[in-house]
Amino acid sequence: MLPVTRVLALGAWLVSLGEATPSGPTISIFQKPPGVIPPGGSTTIYCICQCSSGSFRMYKGGHQLPTLEQSGGRAEFSISNATYEDRGSYVCHYLEGDTELARSTGLEVFVEELRLPGPNLSVLSGHEVDVGAEVMFRCTTTQPSTSCYLYLEGQMEVLLFLRDQGNHNFSLVQKGHSGRYSCQCMNGWKEWSAVSNTLDLVVRDYTLCNAVRLALAAALLLLLGLIAAEAARGRCRGWGSRPGPAALIALRTPRWDQ
Repeated sequence: MLPVTRVLALGAWLVSLGEATPSGPTISIFQKPPGVIPPGGSTTIYCICQCSSGSFRMYKGGHQLPTLEQSGGRAEFSISNATYEDRGSYVCHYLEGDTELARSTGLEVFVEELRLPGPNLSVLSGHEVDVGAEVMFRCTTTQPSTSCYLYLEGQMEVLLFLRDQGNHNFSLVQKGHSGRYSCQCMNGWKEWSAVSNTLDLVVRDYTLCNAVRLALAAALLLLLGLIAAEAARGRCRGWGSRPGPAALIALRTPRWDQ
């Protein structure tokens, strides 16, 4: 059996191999708060990257934007008092030195007059659900012939509600569906509504938590078993090197022939 120190060293080496696997950085880009913004409104564009060092640059229509606040693997570009000139596609670039390592997909920012009242967003399955449950969002508006869109804060993707029903179903929710949701509608004349109220959805993953607990318990039991086995081997080696009872008696018994 391997000594405990060698077992732990082997585990640390395997972990270091997994961490050393090279992979290119990826950048996620999103708008907060999401949705179409009115003239004079404000929003912030976020770029997030699992990067150790380097810098970000923001481009709009091929032109670099001068103002970009960044901290570690996160950068922000704020739009305040928005005008129609702020409409367009924004792309975030990540560089180390003068070498570009990654760039995000384009994020479309819309600046339009919000002529319709905001819809009401509700979730019919409750605000807290388990992984695998079915969740239904409902975006209710009083305006006829509208198309409504569902936003998840921190995500660039936009989901379209079913026309004339205002429902959107997640049949098997996952942990990634957790977050803050809102919706916004547009009628046939391309007139936009204000953004709805926000709703927070929490997806609980008890299966994952239990699996992690079982794995940690199994690892702890294995470590304790290795430590106990190593200690037992040490005691056996110690006993084998000590003099037995007969030898002790012989050493302590005086010899009369001397």
